[in-house]
Amino acid sequence: MGNTLGLAPMGTLSRRSPRREEPLPNPGSFDELHRLCKDVFPAQMEGVKLVVNKVLSSHFQVAHTVHMSALGLPGYHLHAAYAGDWQLSPTEVFPTVVGDMDSSGSLNAQVLLLLAERLRAKAIFQTQQAKFLTWQFDGEYRGDDYTATLTLGNPDLIGESVIMVAHFLQSVTHRLVLGGELVYHRRPGEEGAILTLAGKYSALHWVATLNVGSGGAHASYYHRANEQVQVGVEFEANTRLQDTTFSFGYHLTLPQANMVFRGLVDSNWCVGAVLEKKMPPLPVTLALGAFLNHWRNRFHCGFSITVG
Repeated sequence: MGNTLGLAPMGTLSRRSPRREEPLPNPGSFDELHRLCKDVFPAQMEGVKLVVNKVLSSHFQVAHTVHMSALGLPGYHLHAAYAGDWQLSPTEVFPTVVGDMDSSGSLNAQVLLLLAERLRAKAIFQTQQAKFLTWQFDGEYRGDDYTATLTLGNPDLIGESVIMVAHFLQSVTHRLVLGGELVYHRRPGEEGAILTLAGKYSALHWVATLNVGSGGAHASYYHRANEQVQVGVEFEANTRLQDTTFSFGYHLTLPQANMVFRGLVDSNWCVGAVLEKKMPPLPVTLALGAFLNHWRNRFHCGFSITVG
C-alpha cells in the first residue's frame, strides 16, 4: 500500500536551523558613559569669540580663534589637526595629531595611534609657556564585548609620584554594560586608591548611567523624545566636598530654521541657554548664550561667530 495519509517520509522533513544569537557589542570607552547626556547641556559662553576654520587638505586643517572678555585680557589660539588614512568609524581616524597654542606660548597637544587592530594608544601634553604641566599616556584594548584601559598621569620616577587609572567595561547583554574604575595615586608621604563601580542601560529611546564609589556618585538619564527634542538629567555627589548637584538640560533642534537651542537648570539656582543659528549658503554659524546664577547674583553672556 502507498502512503494513504499523504505524509512525507521522515527523511524529507525540513529541520529548523538553530537560532544564532547576535554577538554582544563593544561597550566603548569608560569616559563616554555619560556622553549622550552631557551633549544635551549648553557649553558656557562669556565674551565675544571669532573662530575661522580652514581645511587645507583631506588630512590637515587649522583654526584661528580670537576671544575678548571682560574677565581677562584678549586672547588668540591657533588650533591645528592632522588626520591619517585609517578610518575605523565616522569619528575615529588614525593616526590623529591635535595641537592648540595660545598667544602666551602655552600648548595643549594630543596624539592618537592605532598600534594594532584592537589596541589604541593616546598621549596628552600640556605646557604653560616653557613649563610642562601635564603628560599623560593611555593604552586601550577593545575586545569583542569588553574594553580595558590603563592610564598613567604625570609619571615621575625621580620624585616617586604617579597617578594610575584602570578602566574596565563589559557588555553583559545587548542593553546592559557593567564595569569599574580604579584610581591609584602616589607621591612622597601620601598614597591612596579609589574604586568606582559603573553601570549603563540603553533602551530604544533612553539611556541610564550610574557611577558609585567611595568618592561619590554620578547618575545621568538621557531621553530622546523625537527627532527634534532631547532631554537629560544629571545628579552628582562629592563626598570629599560634601556637595551635591542636580541638573536638567534640554536640546531642541529646528531643522527648517537651521537652529539648535540648548538650555539648563540646576540645583545651584543657575539657568542658562545657548542658541546656535547656521546661515546657509554662507559657511557661518552664530551663537548667543546667557547664564544667570540667582544664588550668587552673577550674570554673564557670550556671542560667537564661526566661519568654515
